[in-house]
Amino acid sequence: MADANTKKKRPVYLNLVRIKLPLPGFVSILHRVSGTLLFVLVLVFGVAWFAQSLSSADDFAALKSTLSMPFFKLVLLGALWAYLHHFCAGIRYLFLDIDIGLDLPHARASSWAVLAVSIVLTLLIGGQLLW
Repeated sequence: MADANTKKKRPVYLNLVRIKLPLPGFVSILHRVSGTLLFVLVLVFGVAWFAQSLSSADDFAALKSTLSMPFFKLVLLGALWAYLHHFCAGIRYLFLDIDIGLDLPHARASSWAVLAVSIVLTLLIGGQLLW
């Protein structure tokens, strides 16, 4: 019988919840999630709401009253955050593409900046537009 050390190593189950992801990796995943969220929201809801708003004045008024409900304001706030995060992270990746901020301290700082700027802009713009 073969010794335990000589046996072929089997693949290890990766528990993605327990893995401590560094901040730049977390921002990268959020960038992908926000892009997907924007695509789905615009494709499903944005086109339908735009078509409804252009169909008649009564439909526009109905859509306006629907979008003024708190649940839909939260949905719009989430879409605004997704757009702003995707925009800020995209600028960060443009800088990384031209070799600016590649070292670890700058990458972490730019990741914190993306998170902070996207949240602050979401609160400022969302507060002005939605409430």
